[in-house]
Amino acid sequence: MGSCKDQEKEVVHVQGPIIVGAGPSGLAVAACLSEHEVPFVILERSNCIASLWQNKTYDRLKLHLPKRFCELPLKGFPHTFPKYPTKYEFISYMESYASHFNIQPKFNQTVESAEFDKGSKLWVVRTQEFEYVSHWLVVATGENAEPAVPRINGMELFHGPIAHTSEYKSGSEYKNQRVLVIGCGNSGMEVSLDLCRHNANPHMVARNTVHVLPREMFGFSTFGIAMALYKWLPIQLVDKILLLATNFLLGNTNHYGIKRPKTGPIELKLATGKTPVLDVGQLAQIKCGNIKVMEGVKEITRNGAKFMDGQEKEFDAIILATGYKSNVPTWLKGCDFFTKDGMPKTPFPHGWKGDQGLYTVGFTRRGIQGTSCDAIKIAEDIAEQWRTVEDKSHCVSHIILLND
Repeated sequence: MGSCKDQEKEVVHVQGPIIVGAGPSGLAVAACLSEHEVPFVILERSNCIASLWQNKTYDRLKLHLPKRFCELPLKGFPHTFPKYPTKYEFISYMESYASHFNIQPKFNQTVESAEFDKGSKLWVVRTQEFEYVSHWLVVATGENAEPAVPRINGMELFHGPIAHTSEYKSGSEYKNQRVLVIGCGNSGMEVSLDLCRHNANPHMVARNTVHVLPREMFGFSTFGIAMALYKWLPIQLVDKILLLATNFLLGNTNHYGIKRPKTGPIELKLATGKTPVLDVGQLAQIKCGNIKVMEGVKEITRNGAKFMDGQEKEFDAIILATGYKSNVPTWLKGCDFFTKDGMPKTPFPHGWKGDQGLYTVGFTRRGIQGTSCDAIKIAEDIAEQWRTVEDKSHCVSHIILLND
């Protein structure tokens, strides 16, 4: 790419696509483009790759699925890694992946805006210092770009700390404290379990219905079993089999305040993206009363919380296990490809490509498998266009500062 001065920002002409985000999604697209010998530029707002994994995950986190379901394209996990790698092993894998494909993101480049210029028919991506210009834009910030923080009546009155799970590292900080965990997805369940193991007293809010499945059934990954059955059986029958086995192995979770949705776990995941909780010991702690399940919060008080069932309890701290959200609407301008929630309007498997050279990756609600699938398609599509471009002499694969 070449650059020149344009008022306050340097204008950088990018030869290949601009990729926004250096998480697993951005790295996957970059690796696939490298295989096609298509140059690219990755813009990353933080100072490292996979910043969500490096900076906003708790210490005990492991992959919920076996590693074979969590590999990026073209390079798998080392054989020495365990079946369920830790977060540190996954970070190591991604750093090795970036090194292997010589992926060098431009760090500390927060995208302020990106929009398609109809006059030049180019994408213009602005950061604080630069204005990047390209024929292609790959939105790789994903569905988990920002913490989703709910507004709960009375939060400002609470005397103790309120933290999102993106700030939570270990239960050692909460030893001997009464902690209210708001949310009962995988994060809420695992944080509650971690609190138990550090002698805290967690109370977990289960306002919504959720499927809890064993991580493994009879020595095999539950997800792997489900995917194998799904190749041959209708999804509703697959879900019935999973739930029968789950009731046999875990019992009826309704008895412990964890109510199941009416729709089966795999059908619900594919339709809405809502992931079932994979049990790694949480349910045993719920059964014996070490994790207390509460109904929805009515309001937060100075010393604790009031609940929908009329109970009122005191707490020392509150943890919001309320998930993440897309941040695309805050910076992608003049584009109706995304909903107001920052998700592609076109559902999987067709949501990876928009108009005028716009692509999206990491929005499938199908984890890294969905990301890998879309990354391969995006790279192939851009590479096909790249081969038809006759004049590439106007730019090169690095910045050149031209004299005015």
